[in-house]
Amino acid sequence: MTDAGTGRAAKNYRLRDWLISRQRFWGTPIPMLHLEDGSVVPVPEDRLPVTLPSVDGLDLRPKGTSPLGAAESWVRTVDPASGKPALRDPDTMDTFVDSSWYFLRFLSPNSDQFAFDPDEAKRWAPVDGYFGGVEHAILHLLYARFITKVLFDLGLVDFEEPFSNLVNQGMVIMDGAKMSKSKGNLVELSELLGQYGADALRLGLAFAGPVEDDKEWNGVSLAGAQKFLSRALRAGDETSSPVGADAATGDAALRRITHRLLADAPGLVEQTKFNVLVARLMELVNGIRKTIDSGPGAADPAVREAAETVAMLLEPIAPHTAEELWARLGHEPSVSAAQWPDADPKLLVEDTVTTAVQIGGKVRATIDVPADISDADLEAAARADDRVQRALEGKEIVRVIVRAPKIVNFAVKG
Repeated sequence: MTDAGTGRAAKNYRLRDWLISRQRFWGTPIPMLHLEDGSVVPVPEDRLPVTLPSVDGLDLRPKGTSPLGAAESWVRTVDPASGKPALRDPDTMDTFVDSSWYFLRFLSPNSDQFAFDPDEAKRWAPVDGYFGGVEHAILHLLYARFITKVLFDLGLVDFEEPFSNLVNQGMVIMDGAKMSKSKGNLVELSELLGQYGADALRLGLAFAGPVEDDKEWNGVSLAGAQKFLSRALRAGDETSSPVGADAATGDAALRRITHRLLADAPGLVEQTKFNVLVARLMELVNGIRKTIDSGPGAADPAVREAAETVAMLLEPIAPHTAEELWARLGHEPSVSAAQWPDADPKLLVEDTVTTAVQIGGKVRATIDVPADISDADLEAAARADDRVQRALEGKEIVRVIVRAPKIVNFAVKG
């Protein structure tokens, strides 16, 4: 239709007019005056803000009208411009009016000259990421968009959308249903906090699944989370190399696990894949345990490097444990101020690769070989494998295709 000249592009924001008045005492008074002739005029700017009256002596029980109407001495006033008698609007604004632009107030929290500085908004806004529950966020996000678009039209901000990225976290449910008092399926967190600690609760919920998914409470293992945190602290206690030990001289296998995690962790956090981050931290703690118990031992500098990495990467999820681990490793607080190290690219290169060996187009074996193996050596390794030899018995090899280090394919007859 556009090509024919009969249509045009348009944006549809799916926004409607917003009725902001509420018949409640709490909230921001609507700064409008109702005159005797039926006209409505705004309260002059120099008389703002309009504040709520004292509740002392007020009967705020529901009567089918706004409760502020009972505050006669407050409602009855005079229009400053004309000097005529006037009535204040007894309604208050929807509380969403306040909560829908707080992110802008954060830019100028102490200013009594303006709600926010437009120059600061250009520098810092819009918000990079918004996290909220789906039930709470729906109306709040609509109203935040509403106000932002009005501010854009007024030239006060240079963006039309308040939040660049949205993540709706899932709910914690019980037996497939939302927790509620009426259903009697609530969990007493105070008791669990006393038994397991806040860090175990946070870690258990993070490990239970992706942020945006609902999590079945019966599947959250606080005991398992507590056990892992204890193992992490134990690794710190057993680390015996001095602070500042040269990790480059440490165990190469453990260092590869550490640096692969250091390479992936920033992306996992940015993508809110906290469950994967926890799983990788568990893998690293297992690697530390293996190195201490059956490898070079607790004095190996790679053990210290790995334990320090656990402390730094654990801090966003289990801050108390991370701080304790950091101190046990001989560092001054706080671990939250420590900068995550960059991964060493040399340690991200795989030393060995798993190669598939196909016979007649079907995978008959997999073999682990050096990543830099030649075609000839890879074919020889494949031929030497017992499983390959058995699969080739009685067959004529017509052709061998080798693509080191990924695949070896024997084309056969018979």
